[in-house]
Amino acid sequence: MQQSGAAGGRGCALFLVLGILFFQGVHIVLSLEINADAHVRGYVGEKIKLKCTFKSTSEVTDKLTIDWTYRPPSSSRTESIFHYQSFQYPTTAGTFRDRISWVGNVYKGDASISISNPTLKDNGTFSCAVKNPPDVHHNIPLTELTVTERGFGTMLSSVALLSILVFIPSVVVVVLLLLRMGRKASGLKKRSKSGYKKSSIEVSDDTDQEEKDECMARLCVRCAECLDSDYEETY
Repeated sequence: MQQSGAAGGRGCALFLVLGILFFQGVHIVLSLEINADAHVRGYVGEKIKLKCTFKSTSEVTDKLTIDWTYRPPSSSRTESIFHYQSFQYPTTAGTFRDRISWVGNVYKGDASISISNPTLKDNGTFSCAVKNPPDVHHNIPLTELTVTERGFGTMLSSVALLSILVFIPSVVVVVLLLLRMGRKASGLKKRSKSGYKKSSIEVSDDTDQEEKDECMARLCVRCAECLDSDYEETY
């Protein structure tokens, strides 16, 4: 009885130790967290960025790996499009050949990529997986990409915005100038019809101008007389 009790006590102690180690182990392997945009919208021909970030309690080493996969709509087939481990390995075959670029920084927790020259065939689901040993277990976020063509409405809105910023102010200025010119013209017509007389200021301006002209004429006559007198004295 004593031996069986001792064995049972040792078994309980071992079970407790294993339980503690198990829970500690679970805490360690689940310390890697990954985040990505659930929905991304892009346009045909315009580069698209697929953002993916991660947090790890372990230091980033050359053992860290990043894998991006793609699944077309209404399909269970997945395609590897990008792999990273110290170097970048974009896919060299398939739909995304020569169109995947690395735009992340593992030391800043960034595992993002970009797609150049996207088409309507690129619509689908993308997943970002990161492993940073000993952190290897984590969630796998999914990103739904929707690629569309820029419609007439988008182009129209751009043209309307350009008109508001450039053309409308110019039109307003021209209209104001035309209104001002029209008012001046109508004022001159009214004055001519009603026998408009010059104001005292305008009369004084004209008088001053006439006096200046007379002074210039007198000066010219005086200069001519001086020249004539000099000419006569020489003889």
